Amino acid sequence: MGEPTSRPDLVVSIDFGMTCTGVAFCNVATGAFDNVRHIQRWPGRTQANENKVPTLLVYPHGSSTPSSWGFSAETAQEQGSDGSESREWFKIMLDEDLLEQMRKTSKDPSKVPHISEVEKWYCDYFQFLYRCVEARLKGELASRWEDANIEFIFSVPTTWKPNPTVERFRNIISRAGFGQAPNHTAVIGLTEAEAAAVHTARNTPAIFRENDILFVCDVGGGTTDLSVFRVKNTNNFGGSLNLEQIDTVFGATIGSAQLDSLFEKWVLGRLQSANTQSPMGLDDLSQTAWEMRISKEYQNAKCDYGSDESFSDTEIFAVRVPKLDRHYVNDHYGIRNGDMNIRRDDLRQFFDTQIIKLFDMIDKQFVRLQQKLPSEQVAHMVLSGGLGNSAYLQIRLRERYATRNAGHFNAQNLQIRVAPDPQLVVCKGNVADRVQKLKSGQSVLGWRCCRSSYGTLCKMVYNPNNPLHHGARTQQDPLDGQVYIMDYIDWFIKQGEPVSSDFPIVRNFRRKCSPATSSNPNPPRVFPTDIISSDVDANMLPITMNSSVPLSMFKLKNRHWWNSGPKYHRVDYVVKVNLGPADISFELWHQGMKLSKDNSIKVEWSAAEAPDPSSHPVEADLPMNSLPAAQGPWNGFVKRGIGRKAVPMSMNMNGNMNGGSGGYGQYGFSAQNGNPPPQNNRVSAW
Repeated sequence: MGEPTSRPDLVVSIDFGMTCTGVAFCNVATGAFDNVRHIQRWPGRTQANENKVPTLLVYPHGSSTPSSWGFSAETAQEQGSDGSESREWFKIMLDEDLLEQMRKTSKDPSKVPHISEVEKWYCDYFQFLYRCVEARLKGELASRWEDANIEFIFSVPTTWKPNPTVERFRNIISRAGFGQAPNHTAVIGLTEAEAAAVHTARNTPAIFRENDILFVCDVGGGTTDLSVFRVKNTNNFGGSLNLEQIDTVFGATIGSAQLDSLFEKWVLGRLQSANTQSPMGLDDLSQTAWEMRISKEYQNAKCDYGSDESFSDTEIFAVRVPKLDRHYVNDHYGIRNGDMNIRRDDLRQFFDTQIIKLFDMIDKQFVRLQQKLPSEQVAHMVLSGGLGNSAYLQIRLRERYATRNAGHFNAQNLQIRVAPDPQLVVCKGNVADRVQKLKSGQSVLGWRCCRSSYGTLCKMVYNPNNPLHHGARTQQDPLDGQVYIMDYIDWFIKQGEPVSSDFPIVRNFRRKCSPATSSNPNPPRVFPTDIISSDVDANMLPITMNSSVPLSMFKLKNRHWWNSGPKYHRVDYVVKVNLGPADISFELWHQGMKLSKDNSIKVEWSAAEAPDPSSHPVEADLPMNSLPAAQGPWNGFVKRGIGRKAVPMSMNMNGNMNGGSGGYGQYGFSAQNGNPPPQNNRVSAW
């Protein structure tokens, strides 16, 4: 499950969707970098090409083992089996917070699954998917499947919290088999909106001009992602253009699943009213409404709504009422011959409820861009995802944003387009971005924005001529005699500012420690280094790294007889920050050697009070940055209590780096390491 370290033979991307799942791939071993394909043959549809496979499982009555999945689970035999239970539309339930909201608002909370059940459905589905992917793609390889170097890339919704939801997802795909072979890796790739932007940029480069601003709106089954990019290198005729993210990605639970829930609730109300007026003889009206929600009649009417074809259709469409006697008649509620007759325009209310929420989300993004780039226009809005392919949604968006009367100054010349292959933009975009990196050393999406700011507490040499230094807390160092500003923050990542995803951020630091003595020739030296994070949850903050460095590698200062000051060791080291799509990793380097290892560590976080500085077990000698800090002294966060958080990252110069307790602002946190010595510090951030 680690990061890829060598060129793969095969890159495979999986877009796990609310209704359907897609798989794209590229056979890198053959050199066909531009040939991104997708699986079209699925169990249950071997004689037909299908872009995606249904996200669907069927369990026999009383069994915890599914009997079928995907298209096979859609067959009449499976759906009609006595006592069998289908499991679908469960993607968003992996978010435990959302699952709890569903439980609180449900009329029957006992019917809302627990997170352990959802995890099992996920794992069962991905086990089927893994076997299918292996069966379809092993013929692409010159070696055995288990010996080949294969990268699996997964996309996740922006609304998922990196911890615990994304980490829970990582564990599930690992248990299902992805990344378990010695030469296989499984990683989290671009968000859905980012992947859609990459796919669009690669497949329609002619529509862009240099520095155009591209607004991507990925409206899927369960979630909507918005992301904004600047288009670069459009004149690069020999290669691919590049994208620079210019604002953070935003997500919300807006999508076709919520639209379907509104329809289901509406249908249930009609069924209950009809049943009160004239009993229908159905055991469970809620189950009946659910089955009508997933019926092909309703789904087809929904997908066609607003299209040219729908205008030529009849005003009424019929949805079968499962298990209803065909002789039952209730014309007041449109029920006859076993069907419920529904006006097509009744669907408008369900669409509009989601579209109003989407308008609000888009409006806020335009306002942010106006504040950030007041003189620039957004040139393109690209729609992707299942609901993004809706003709009615496209009409409403064009009416609001693609006219001269648009309500936003920066949308005066906006062109709204539908992404090519809207069903496959996510899985193909992730493959395209990775393949571009393999081919040229740079990703299509080479710059991205972080939702939060990250920095390191350090101290700076006081400069009386620098206005930023005036009034700052200073302290004279007894070892070198210089006056320093304490508690300075070196912000290496600022919220919303583009940061390269191809090259690490590098910061040089220096520390001082007391020398060894004859009685204690190799003393341990533990230095807590605070990583400051702004506007993130506690479980997204940094943990610890490990290093082992002998004191002989440090430079001993004031060691000569003519030096009057006390002896001390000077330690020069480098911290490298690598940005991933779903996390940040920290590396510790000393004298050109990487001291931290690539293993992830398991750390449990619990809330704690901010520590009393006077009781800190280690003398607070902050690291010195060789460059001016990116922001002034850290002198107000505690008093103002504005939610800044800090967690110590301790460097033990004699063999260990340990977690400690620490916290600033409104929150404090305590880290307890439950595994062997921690290795690599990873911070979920995106």
